[in-house]
Amino acid sequence: MSLHGKTALITGGGRGIGRAIAERLAALGAKVVVSGRTEPELNAVAAATGGLAVQMDVADRASIEASLLALRERAGRVDILVNNAGAAESAPFDRTSDALWDRMIAVNVTSAFTLCRALIPEMVKAGFGRVINIASTAGVTGFVYTTAYCASKHALVGMTRAIALEVARANVTVNAVCPGWVETKLLEETVARISRKTGRGEDEARKALAGMSPQQRLVQPDEVAHLVAMLCADEAKSIHGQAMLIDGGQVMA
Repeated sequence: MSLHGKTALITGGGRGIGRAIAERLAALGAKVVVSGRTEPELNAVAAATGGLAVQMDVADRASIEASLLALRERAGRVDILVNNAGAAESAPFDRTSDALWDRMIAVNVTSAFTLCRALIPEMVKAGFGRVINIASTAGVTGFVYTTAYCASKHALVGMTRAIALEVARANVTVNAVCPGWVETKLLEETVARISRKTGRGEDEARKALAGMSPQQRLVQPDEVAHLVAMLCADEAKSIHGQAMLIDGGQVMA
C-alpha cells in the first residue's frame, strides 16, 4: 500500500489520535498537513512527518475558511480528509448549558460539515478522495451524562452516511471511525474529572474505563491510525458510508 502523491489533511493533528494518524499516513508516503490551535504541537508533528502545519480553530468557520485558503496555496488539492478534531464534555442533560451544547455541535459536527462541503467536490472532480470522520462509540449508542456529546457524534455518523450516498458513484469514500476509550490526553482529562466528582483515585477511574471493554484494555492511538490508513487504500473503495467500531467489542452493532 502506498499513498505517494496524495495529500492528507488531519484536523486536531497535533497530538493523540491525530498525531498517530499523521505519522502513519506519512509513513505510507502521503504529504501530511496537520491543523489545530496549538502551534508548538503542530510544528512538532510537521517536523516529524516532513509535512506542513496549518493553524485552524474548527469552532470558527472563518478560521476554517482562512486556513483552507492557506492550505491550497501551500499544498494544493486535498485527497484525504481526516476530521479528527473533537471535544468532549459531560453534564446531566438538565444541567447541560446552551454554551456546552453549542460547543459540542460546533466542534464535533459543524467543523466536519464545513470541511466536507469545501473539499469533497474537489475530490469528486479529481476522481479520487477519502474522507474519514473520527466519531465515537457515542455515535452509535448512548451514555449517561453526555447528551450533547452523544448528540454531536450521532449527528457526525448520520452526516457521514448521507454524504456517502450523494457521492457513491465517484471514487470518493466517506466513512466514520468510532473508537471507544483511547489512551490520549482527552482520556487523562476524563479520568481526572471522574476522580474529582466521585472521590475515586485516578487509577481506579482509569481501570473502570478500561473495564468497559470486554478486552479489559484501552485502545491505543496507533490502532485507530491503522484503521484510518486501511480506509485510505485503493482496495478499500467498497467500504463506504460505514460507522466502524474500534472498541474491543464494547459495542456490537
